[in-house]
Amino acid sequence: MKEEKIIIPANGYLMLIVFLVLFFGSIVAISVTHIPWFGFTIFLGIITAFGFLMVQPNNSRVLLLFGKYVGTVNKNGFYWVNPFYTKKKISLRASNFDSERLKVNDKLGNPVMISTILVWRVQDTYKAAFDVDNYENFVRVQTDAAVRKLASMYPYDNFADEGHVEDITLRSSVNEVSNALEKEIDERLSIAGIEVLEARIGYLAYAQEIANAMLKRQQATAIVAARHKIVEGAVSMVEMALEELGRKQIVDLDEERKAAMVSNLMVILCGDKDASPVLNTGTLSH
Repeated sequence: MKEEKIIIPANGYLMLIVFLVLFFGSIVAISVTHIPWFGFTIFLGIITAFGFLMVQPNNSRVLLLFGKYVGTVNKNGFYWVNPFYTKKKISLRASNFDSERLKVNDKLGNPVMISTILVWRVQDTYKAAFDVDNYENFVRVQTDAAVRKLASMYPYDNFADEGHVEDITLRSSVNEVSNALEKEIDERLSIAGIEVLEARIGYLAYAQEIANAMLKRQQATAIVAARHKIVEGAVSMVEMALEELGRKQIVDLDEERKAAMVSNLMVILCGDKDASPVLNTGTLSH
């Protein structure tokens, strides 16, 4: 037997009536007839009481008879089974697992702190009970292993200045990384009969020893990108100014004066501080 077997035991309420009749009827019979053999039926009633089984919603009981798997009861209700059955409880409810923050290296070798949030439940009680030693501990260990593997497959972020440009990163590609993590964990937990309902990154940051350096790097990258946009806009504005002056023939500028004008406008438009105006009371040549 290598797969789950669902069984429905005898009705517990009917056997409860049998137990009451057997136990209390024997007591009354002994007191009336004084026949000691009714003590055996009392003992039989006590043994019968060990067969009662109650299964709550989204729970199950795995039944064993002297080490042999008999079946699984996953329908809630009140039942009676063989008193010699060993009953192992396995919950079928969805469970949350928030892993510890692990220090791992990403694809570029940068140390990062990462954790995951996993939602799972038991799908196959036979595998959960017999194919692994402790299925709850198995979930924790394999989830940590999957997170370590995932972090090594993708970089934390893109660094275009060094040529490291990736389509998927841990920081920006949330959906893609979550799907990859869910698939990886599901493959690992399938041997234990565990179904993965959801898996996603719960915490992600650079490790403390490089966090400040990476923050400065990100700030520098943002400043360079902003300056790039400013320069593009300034060049467009200077070009438009020269075209408008030439089209409307407001002033006739030679190449030297155009260069001086372009230099001044670029300084004003690209500077991070307000320019101080200078009033020229002479001519353009002086």
